[in-house]
Amino acid sequence: MRPANEPEDLVTKEIIGRAMAIHSEVGPGLLESVYEYFLTHEIRKLGFRAERQKPVPVEYDGLRVDLGFRADIIVNDEVIVEIKAVERLAPIHDAQILSYLKLSGIERGLLINFHSASLKNGIKRFCLTKNGLGDGLR
Repeated sequence: MRPANEPEDLVTKEIIGRAMAIHSEVGPGLLESVYEYFLTHEIRKLGFRAERQKPVPVEYDGLRVDLGFRADIIVNDEVIVEIKAVERLAPIHDAQILSYLKLSGIERGLLINFHSASLKNGIKRFCLTKNGLGDGLR
């Protein structure tokens, strides 16, 4: 696995490129599940392993619950991609992906809002290190 703070993260770069291609082709206004399906297809075409709606267990006080959350897409067990199709991203969306990263042990994440007029403005990168949030959003 690559270090989370690698200067050029080729996996997330490829995912973002495919997301932009989808957005250019079909535009905003579709359901999140449609974008998730298309993006998973494109990621797999790149040769990456992509799992949709993968359950990630949550543990608390010795209890393990497999209903904690379902990641929209997990790529190569190293990047979580959370898909949104909302008017604007809210702080709760950031908190959601940060929780997913912490609970899964995965260090890198992408939050992609396909409802943005320009997808470039609808993408946030996250890097969670062992000491917490890395150098912030990238």
